[in-house]
Amino acid sequence: MTQNAVSPTNLIAHILSVAEGAGNKPFLVEGGRARLSFAQLEPRTARLAARLAALGEKPGARVVVQVDKSVEAVLLYLAALRAGMVFVPLNTAYTAAELEYFVGDAEPAVVVCRPADEAAVRAVAGQNAARSPAVVTLGADGTGSLLDDMPDEGAPLVPRGGDDLAAILYTSGTTGRSKGAMLTHANLLSNALTLKDLWRWQANDVLIHILPIYHVHGLFVALHGALLAGATVLFHQGFDPAAVIADFAVGTVLMGVPTHYTRLLDQPKASGALTPEACAHMRLFISGSAPLLTEAHQRFEQATGQRILERYGMTETGMITSNPYDGERLAGTVGYPLPGVAVRVRGESGDLAAAGEPGVLEVRGPNVFAGYWRNPEKTAQDFRADGFFITGDVATQAADGRITLVGRAKDLIIAGGLNIYPKEIEEAIDALPGVAESAVIGVPHADLGEAVVAVVARARGGVLGEDAVMAGITGQLARFKHPRAVIIVDELPRNAMGKVQKAALRAQHGALFVPKA
Repeated sequence: MTQNAVSPTNLIAHILSVAEGAGNKPFLVEGGRARLSFAQLEPRTARLAARLAALGEKPGARVVVQVDKSVEAVLLYLAALRAGMVFVPLNTAYTAAELEYFVGDAEPAVVVCRPADEAAVRAVAGQNAARSPAVVTLGADGTGSLLDDMPDEGAPLVPRGGDDLAAILYTSGTTGRSKGAMLTHANLLSNALTLKDLWRWQANDVLIHILPIYHVHGLFVALHGALLAGATVLFHQGFDPAAVIADFAVGTVLMGVPTHYTRLLDQPKASGALTPEACAHMRLFISGSAPLLTEAHQRFEQATGQRILERYGMTETGMITSNPYDGERLAGTVGYPLPGVAVRVRGESGDLAAAGEPGVLEVRGPNVFAGYWRNPEKTAQDFRADGFFITGDVATQAADGRITLVGRAKDLIIAGGLNIYPKEIEEAIDALPGVAESAVIGVPHADLGEAVVAVVARARGGVLGEDAVMAGITGQLARFKHPRAVIIVDELPRNAMGKVQKAALRAQHGALFVPKA
């Protein structure tokens, strides 16, 4: 083995080395059929990397990908790494109008989209001749122009160091446009190897994969764990609670967001409800991407006899903390800092907070990203001089080091495990006829964790209804960003400085989705 020799810093080199050792063992199994073996990773990523190179990609170039979850989409990610390119996955719910910004900012050499979106993507890509990326397609069924004209010879592994970019994942704050978090090979590899040890990944594990593969949780935390352990993955296109419970008979690990666990708990007994017997083969249930309600944590333990392991991370950092594999997994906490990761809590005064006192969580470690793509000002703003990244999340740290998240310094909403940024929705609503202004908030929701609510002040003398607001943003925003409720008011509450009081709105409408007794 030469080109696949393990480098101390190259993620794909580690993955291909493990794959070589695993041989013909199934890697991805879909619908009860082995779709991809570990032995096939080497030749198939080699040919796909050569195809990307033929399209104009070079080491360091970006490949923007907005496609449905599929075996071929996983291969595309690995092939981009193999070719030394920078993988830029996008949420499949983004509209063409939203895609235009990402293409303009990332300036990719290639955009891979769904066949049905090709015309719209070509129009977006062609608006600026300076970037003019190649546009190719990849369908959920494994067909598309990306796979046409595949070369007979595969491409060798392009050497990349730990500081070289592996991916850019777009995130955002409560103001401004989305920012591209630059993740290096060392960022991803260090986090994956740490979690492999911490969560006891073994070659005989079987991961039930129910997550999308356009964000950190599904693409990195889940797939990297299985790849570096040489473990098999039961690959689900979407989330079907009955199908997931059926897989418990052969699976060992499940990663999900709180919404997944609440829907598993609500599964009717007639179609395979959760029981200790149904979960007997499973060794680990992990929840992340949004806070898990204590009630759901307790219900799950009562139903299955197993305690969910909750962890905490961000797009910019990968995983930061985890409840212990052995030891007490406390509901409502996100556990302890990962080995090699330093955290601290800074109070409002700017000094470090005492144990148990709330403050903004800061983190430093090999997992922390390299900065925001082409945004040095924001990068400098979010890092301390000593290298600590300011997460913006409010937390407490107990004397023994355990972290509990108590809120967010920003107005970020997390619904169903997806980040939603109020400012973007407010701008779309404020542009509508009859709207004076809007305030978008998140309120508790038993299924989603949080639900988006838009409080909209009508223009003076205007007539405005919920239907008009919803119709106005359709096509402008992805469906997951649409408010679950629109409340029309005469004016928004403000403080003495004229700032809208979102805390008051959350208090006023916080019980909107709480079941009435």
